[in-house]
Amino acid sequence: MHARRWIPYAFLAPAFIGLVIFRFTPICLALSGSFFGQSIRGASIFVGLKNYAELIGDPSFWSTVSTTLIFNLIINPFQVVCALALAMLVRRPTKLVDVFRAAFLLPMTVSIALTSILWSILLDPTLGPVNGFLRFAGLPPQPFFRSAGEALPTLILVATWKGAGYWMVFLLAGLLAIPKELDESASIDGANAWQRFFGVTLPLMRRPLAFVLVADTAANFLLFAPVYIVTNGGPNDATHLLMFEAYQSAFAFLNQGRSLAISTIILVIILAIALVELRLFRSDDGSAA
Repeated sequence: MHARRWIPYAFLAPAFIGLVIFRFTPICLALSGSFFGQSIRGASIFVGLKNYAELIGDPSFWSTVSTTLIFNLIINPFQVVCALALAMLVRRPTKLVDVFRAAFLLPMTVSIALTSILWSILLDPTLGPVNGFLRFAGLPPQPFFRSAGEALPTLILVATWKGAGYWMVFLLAGLLAIPKELDESASIDGANAWQRFFGVTLPLMRRPLAFVLVADTAANFLLFAPVYIVTNGGPNDATHLLMFEAYQSAFAFLNQGRSLAISTIILVIILAIALVELRLFRSDDGSAA
């Protein structure tokens, strides 16, 4: 009997070991590495909080932080709303529901690198088919990624096209777990579709929405491939996000300490925002969402 108590822990051990090796260990290494710099000879030396002090005093870093926060303040709720709308669209069994589900899930099967290349071709200002359709419709062509004013909104739309179907899966599971009797009872009481959505469905979706919003926030703060492949942070630093700044510091300027300090700051920002989001979705009885 005493040996059986350890059976669940034995099954959990591989996952826990993987979590420690591939998650916790890199975080600890990044945190410790942010306190080191390089001497003239290339040797690692302890510099304490120097990397953080230089970042705080760097106006370009704060511009990058501002761009990243604006990007996330827009894309996170936008993606969640789109994912919830798609989930509501395919929740009921209809003749074409499988076709719609497959279409919405299709972007998940395409890698983020291939997605970036695909949309850079589609949105090319001169030869892209999207501008071709705009010209055919009598509308002026758009610069998209090549405009400082349109680059960030375009990046948001491309990232949403890639991610909305993925988050839809989680929200669809939450919708299907809601008892149909509750919606039917509200309908019998005279509630219309919008009243049933806001009065019944949305309150019961608090936990799935909290999970998706927190996970989506973390994913978007770490967005890198489209910026690296398509915009390279431009034009005029319009898409210069923190993750791209960390990459440039490490591989373009060979400043590992600065890069790890930026990575640590990203982690702290994600944790702070996640705590705020979880608090917003806290249930009425005070328990976590």
